[in-house]
Amino acid sequence: MTYLKFNFKSPGWAAILGFWLISCQFIFAQDTNETPPEVGTTQKAGDFILFALPAATLASTFIVEKGKPKGAWQFTKGLILTEAVTYGLKFGINKQRPDQSDDNAFPSGHTSTVFHSAGFIHRRYGFKYSLPAYALAGFTGASRIDSKKHDILDVLAGAAIGLGSNLLFTTEYQQEHMQITFSSGDGNYLLGYTYNF
Repeated sequence: MTYLKFNFKSPGWAAILGFWLISCQFIFAQDTNETPPEVGTTQKAGDFILFALPAATLASTFIVEKGKPKGAWQFTKGLILTEAVTYGLKFGINKQRPDQSDDNAFPSGHTSTVFHSAGFIHRRYGFKYSLPAYALAGFTGASRIDSKKHDILDVLAGAAIGLGSNLLFTTEYQQEHMQITFSSGDGNYLLGYTYNF
C-alpha cells in the first residue's frame, strides 16, 4: 500500500500557500459593479503594488534566509490572519464605498495586505529595510482614497490590521554573524573565529 506524505514545513508549501493567498486577493479586490468606473493611473499603480509587494516580501524570505521556511511560514500565517480579519469585517459591517460601487469598504483590503508586508519586513529584518515597503504601502493606501474606494478610516483600519498580525506571528531574524570554534587533537589546539558581513 502506498501512502502520500506531505511535509508542510517545507519551503515549497509556504511559497505555494503564500502565492495562492496573494493571487486570491485579485479575486476579492475586483469591482463587481455592473458599470465599472474608469481606472486611473494611481489606482492601477496601487493595484500593482497589492500583488508585487507581498510577492517580493515572500520571495525575499527565501533569499535572505537561504531557503529555510521559518520566515515564509511566519509571513504566510500573518497574511492568513490579515485576510481573515479584513474580509470578516468587510462582509460583517457592509459599509458603502465612497464611489457607491458596493458595500465592502471597511476596512481596506489593499491597505491591510501591503501594510502586513511592510510590517513583516520591519519586524523580521529591521526598520531600515522596511522603509521602501512602508513608502509603497502608504502610496497604496493613498491610491485607495484617491480612487474613491475608501475613506481615511477604512485605510487606517486596514493598516492597523496588517501591522497587528505581525505582532502575533513574526519574530526577529537571527542571522549568525559570529562563530567561535575550538578543536584539539594530538596535543594541538586550534581556536577559530569567523565573522560574516
